[in-house]
Formats: sequence, C-alpha cells, structure tokens
Amino acid sequence: MRILVTGGCGFIGSNFIRHLLANHPADEVVNLDLLTYAGNPANLADVQADYAGRYRLIRGDICDAELVAPLVAEAEAVAHFAAESHVDRSISDAGAFVRTNVLGTQTLLQAALAAWGGDASRRFLYVSTDEVYGALALDDPRRFREDWPLDPKSPYSASKAGGDLLARAYHHTHGLPVLVSRCSNNYGPYQFPEKLIPLMILNALAGRELPVYGDGLYVRDWLHVEDHCRAADLILRAGRPGEVYNIGGGNERSNLDLLHALLELVAQRTGRDIGQLRGLIRHVKDRPGHDRRYAIDAGKLGAELGWSPRVGLDQGLAATVAWYLEHGDWCQAVTSGAYRDYYRRMYDGR
Repeated sequence: MRILVTGGCGFIGSNFIRHLLANHPADEVVNLDLLTYAGNPANLADVQADYAGRYRLIRGDICDAELVAPLVAEAEAVAHFAAESHVDRSISDAGAFVRTNVLGTQTLLQAALAAWGGDASRRFLYVSTDEVYGALALDDPRRFREDWPLDPKSPYSASKAGGDLLARAYHHTHGLPVLVSRCSNNYGPYQFPEKLIPLMILNALAGRELPVYGDGLYVRDWLHVEDHCRAADLILRAGRPGEVYNIGGGNERSNLDLLHALLELVAQRTGRDIGQLRGLIRHVKDRPGHDRRYAIDAGKLGAELGWSPRVGLDQGLAATVAWYLEHGDWCQAVTSGAYRDYYRRMYDGR
C-alpha cells in the first residue's frame, strides 16, 4: 500500500511508520508532519537509512488544503495521527487544538472525498482517544465500549471528539471508507518528555521533583505503543469501514502506583536509593476538570480481528525505563529549541 501517515514524526506516528515498513515490505510511506515541538525527524533516523526509496518526509500543515489534496490523492490509505495531544496545554490554549484536531481532520477528509469518493479499496483511519468517552468512577465496574456515548471533559478530548464525529459523518453521509480507533494511554520509546512516564523517569534521573496531581489516584489503562501499532495496522487493513474499534492494554493503574513502579525500576537500573527517589514525590494542585478513571473494553477488536495486547505492563515499563536510560542524548536534543528549529529549516519546502 501507499500510505500517507500524518504526524509521523510524533511518538505514536513514528513507531507506526517503523512498524509498517518492517512488517510490510511492499508498503511505501509518505510522512506529513508540521514538525511542531513534539514532532522530531530524529525519531525516524533509522527509517531514513534502512528504507530508502520507501519512505519520504514532507514538512507541512494538515490544514493546508492545497498541500494535502495531491498527497491524499496519491495514497491508497491515510493513517491520521497528527494531533495536538497534551491536556494541560489544551487548558491554557484551546485554539491550536481546535485548529489541528478538528479543522485539520476536516481538510484531510475533504481531500479524501474529492480524490476517492466512496472507493471501498481505499482506507482512512482516524486515530482517536478513549478520552472522548469522558470519565468513569473508581468503583464503576464498567469499561468503555464503542457504543458508549461521547462525553469529553477537556478542550483536548472535545477537539478529538470533534474530529471523531466528523470522520464518521463523512462515512455515513458520503460513503467515505473511514475507520476510527480509540486507544488508551500509550507509553514506550520516543515519547516526548512532557508526558507522564518519560517526565517522571527523566526527573527522577535528574533528582528533580516528581509532581503528582491531587491525590494521585487517577486511573488510566496503559497500552504499549507497539501493541497500539499492531492494532492500528490491523484496523487499517481489515477493519470494517464506518466502524469504531477500541484499543486498550487492560492495564489499569493509578498514577501514584505507576510512579512507584517506575521509581523501583530506576533504582534497580541505576543503583540509586529508592527512599531518596520516593522523597522527590510532590502532590501539587489538581488539574481543572481532571477525569478520575478511563478503562477500555477492547473485546470487539479481539473478536473481529484477533488482536490482543502482547506487552504486559511490568515488561513494558522495564523496557521503557531502559530505553530512556540508553537514549539520554535523544532526550536532551528533543527538548532543545535550537535542535527543533534546525529540523524545521531542513525540511521547509520538502
């Protein structure tokens, strides 16, 4: 397949591109990424070297209809990962989230409609989030299913719900072969250090405070990025157009329990004193509108496409801590403004 991946220099997108090229020798990938603060071409340095002729990076904005139209027309499939994704940033400035997550998605959908019509051989995968469902109570025995009503609580999740609804509307109104996936919290290699797991690992290594919102008992379902990539690949190729598929790791943990597990791993790998690491934990003022719990029922994906997660949380966390310990140069580089500006200039116009 010729696949257009949007946001492919980000955390999940870069892992997805690596998965596609390694597992599908005939695939060709075009990566459209604006290279914002979290988009890092170095995430795919190995891909540039190992898959020459099958991979191309274009720096550009998914809201740019003139740029997007020919890229979509040339593709047999679109995997739409590009998004503003950090809840805290959406609280302080929702405008960028509405622009990228809603208007950018509509631009891509319109380009696909113009180029493909209802061609059933094409595929458009919109990568959504479990946060569109809203929140569950800690003692609620249920997990989110695909038919759960959408009830987003943050500007981020509201913008993702907007794109989610638009994608499905283009299928129902125009017959566009759209699929929607809704995943739980991802973790693994190449995740930008603003997110919980890499932030806590790097702060612990540097002896900095470990900020925990509120009581720290907020529960998330953790999904290793490799399991997400396998699922997204399956949905893109074999899912039923118009359908929604949940992707979850089946690993519910509170933020505080997750942090303690990470500190144990850091202590084991570095020889640091676990008591001193735990002493860095600081409970800070809670985030506005903080959802108490997310939990995914991924039974439909298993029943229809035979998917199940392979990476257990203990195994995945250990591998993730090891990766960040071994990639200190990457961590330092991706947080450098000069480094990001260099890559933006390099890919301008390409």
